[in-house]
Amino acid sequence: MNGPGKPTAVIYCEGNFGKVDGKTANGLIHRCDAYRILSVIDSSKAGTDSGSDLFGDANDIPVVRNISEALNLNDLKPEVFIYGLAPANGRLSQRDRDVITHVISQGMDVVCGLHEFLTEDVTFIELATKNDVTIYDVRKPKPNHELRVFDGSVGLVEAKRIVVMGTDCAIGKRTTATILDSSLNSQRIKTTLIATGQTGLMQGARYGVVMDALPSQFCAGELESCITRAAKECELDVILVEGQGALSHPAFCTSALILRGSQPNGVILQHAPKRQYRCDFPSMCVPELADEILMIESFSNTKVIGITINHEYMSDAEVKYAILKYRDTFGLPVLDPLRSSQETLAALVIDSFSDLKWPLTN
Repeated sequence: MNGPGKPTAVIYCEGNFGKVDGKTANGLIHRCDAYRILSVIDSSKAGTDSGSDLFGDANDIPVVRNISEALNLNDLKPEVFIYGLAPANGRLSQRDRDVITHVISQGMDVVCGLHEFLTEDVTFIELATKNDVTIYDVRKPKPNHELRVFDGSVGLVEAKRIVVMGTDCAIGKRTTATILDSSLNSQRIKTTLIATGQTGLMQGARYGVVMDALPSQFCAGELESCITRAAKECELDVILVEGQGALSHPAFCTSALILRGSQPNGVILQHAPKRQYRCDFPSMCVPELADEILMIESFSNTKVIGITINHEYMSDAEVKYAILKYRDTFGLPVLDPLRSSQETLAALVIDSFSDLKWPLTN
């Protein structure tokens, strides 16, 4: 997934690699089909291996101190600079502006997923033109006249539509969805993933739209369009949809619109048992699983079909206890997606629908 033939890239994640605000960089290190990642920039972790730092397994993608080190790492030069931060305010700091100005002057293309569009900044535009550089604002939506409203056509899609939701933002929904996508395909269940955020599109998702960049009137329709196009272009058994935020989270409306636009046959709910407070909201408690399940099933004509565990801050024993506890409480399959086999992950979906059949033979 990070091999030759792709544009070479460096990911900028100063001071935040492995943290919540570095979730774009974290996601790209986990999986990237669109670029060949050469290094990650974060001076606080310079000299480490990004895979070892993030997952405990080396991937030979080093973390370097600054852009100069990234450019002089070896004979293979990065062609693309990826802004890998996702700050809560969606804006560039002055330090980051200076770094982007420098990389454009070096002739590197820039990929950015912020709400602040670089292609609308006169300084960046003039510098990019001078240096024959392309800037890609991943979050920048199509013009309003090209957007569509929901029309119900998603109900004609025969593939099972499953949304991976969570009890908080930055809780691992996208990672679980990408792992589940691979697991289902490995078991010959034809599956595709619909990205609903900037990181999924940066990773190379074939289908997707950045939901939080759209006027709310068009969110459900644009997602529906992605799903129906995928169903038309591919012979699919399952369509996975990446969730955003949490349905119960007052700072996000995208979860509600994802449920409306996808009309899912089932929901997989991601939860971090040791997380007490919502990210960036230290006075706001993470909801109980039972409350989130009730809200999802009351809001949409669907069922939660399984629970996945984010094991942050948890020992192996605590993870095992949580899995057994939730299985007993909810009568649902529960697993840790990062510590489960592909067959076990695929079974989470296949066993929920009688028309998705085992065994799957060559």
